[in-house]
Amino acid sequence: MSDPQTQNGPRHVAIIMDGNGRWAQMRGRPRLFGHHAGARRVREIVEACPDLGVKYLTIFAFSTENWKRTQTEVAGLMSLFRRYIQRESRDLFQRGVRVRFIGDRIRLDDKLVTLMDELELLTAGNDRVHLTIALNYGGRDEVTRAAKRLALEIEKGRLSHKDVDAETLSRFLDTHVLPDPDLVIRTSGEARISNFLLWQSAYAEYIFVDTLWPDFTAAEFARVLAEYGVRDRRFGAVKA
Repeated sequence: MSDPQTQNGPRHVAIIMDGNGRWAQMRGRPRLFGHHAGARRVREIVEACPDLGVKYLTIFAFSTENWKRTQTEVAGLMSLFRRYIQRESRDLFQRGVRVRFIGDRIRLDDKLVTLMDELELLTAGNDRVHLTIALNYGGRDEVTRAAKRLALEIEKGRLSHKDVDAETLSRFLDTHVLPDPDLVIRTSGEARISNFLLWQSAYAEYIFVDTLWPDFTAAEFARVLAEYGVRDRRFGAVKA
């Protein structure tokens, strides 16, 4: 039986996992140490989702802007992503997790893209939790790519400009097979959305927590979901 606190909880939660670097620096360690700690935290949060009523979890792993970081940090992150997929694939499959990746894969190295493709294929039949990992992702970039694909369909005569509306554009987004997020969480005390799921989060609730991502436990996740459960969502309407 579900926890009473999660009865009105979100079905789709998106998380901006912020604070890995600061967490490491507070301990006198390099930033990559924090990223490794953050990757371990992902497993705990994914495992907690079924009991908390979360069917879809989308996490922001690497943004289109993160390429501006030092070459050492970027290279370390790419290595971490490869190792994460290799290490976690079997466990994710056995736990019934379906994994998808969103973002522009053009700039990612071939080995990483191959691992991403293999993990998506391996878990394609799972349905217990849908884990979406945003990798080389930016909201504006996603909408731009969607608009280009939409324009190409019009150019080729497969679609008329008269048929274009918000629903039509949504079909060209990376997330077209996913429901929009109900809740977006950002850790580390920062209160901005950082170009994450701009289109999809139009009516999402936002909760900003001070906890750095490596310290964001399943227990705190549950408390945040409980806070969401008491919010009044009207989607622009007024209740009678």
